[in-house]
Amino acid sequence: MNLNLDRKRAIVTGGSRGIGAAVARGLALEGVDVVIAARDAVQLEATARAISEETGRRVIAIPTDTGADDQVQALVQRTVAELGGVDILVNSAATPWSAGPSTDLAATSDDIVRREVEIKVLGYLRTARAVAPHLLEQGWGRIINISGLGARQANSIAQTIRNISVSALTKNLADELGPKGVNVTVVHPGLTRTERLTQRLAARAEESGQTIAELEAELAENTLHRVIDASEVADVVTFLASPRSIAITGDAIAAGGGVPGPVFY
Repeated sequence: MNLNLDRKRAIVTGGSRGIGAAVARGLALEGVDVVIAARDAVQLEATARAISEETGRRVIAIPTDTGADDQVQALVQRTVAELGGVDILVNSAATPWSAGPSTDLAATSDDIVRREVEIKVLGYLRTARAVAPHLLEQGWGRIINISGLGARQANSIAQTIRNISVSALTKNLADELGPKGVNVTVVHPGLTRTERLTQRLAARAEESGQTIAELEAELAENTLHRVIDASEVADVVTFLASPRSIAITGDAIAAGGGVPGPVFY
């Protein structure tokens, strides 16, 4: 299937590693010129260079903290100046949940919740607010917000709040922007194989004597009984970023290999 993405222009936040980097690569493989944004300038530049060399597309690294509105505005302005416009926004910048904030009520401080909302909710709002005028002016665009299956289970106050809030933001944007040609969706990954997960399992494997594959199998509680790779999440996002996804907006797409038991409708 031709996704009709050739020569589109995208911004991917959280693009230095993990799902964000995989999405940037997936888009570039389909002919998209991509700006990737993250706080780690060194890693960001290395990722941009690697993707560009592999795909032959323009991949520009712009160090950005989406917690600062002036940096978000500068990111979008430079993207438009460098690429001549912007068609696609993928929001993937977030603090990694594997960092392990406390999950019980007594230990869930205001600062823990505030930190999660600042980057993953307000950060997404800032980038959408800055990009939307360009999408509306041309009458076409895609915004894909990366959230997480934590939105569908109450195992942590802060995690559930941040992920549900992304879904609420997505639906509001979809209803407002949809009549003007802009589709907005949210993708919920589950446990995903990224550099961070592989490094964590490698350390555990060295201690336990198990292989990384064995450790992954223990963690894979999804329907497929295997860990989903970041590139497989990126495949879903790349489709949603394309004109082929016209029938999907305002909805959540789970990309975690299935959740046994509950029926979501």
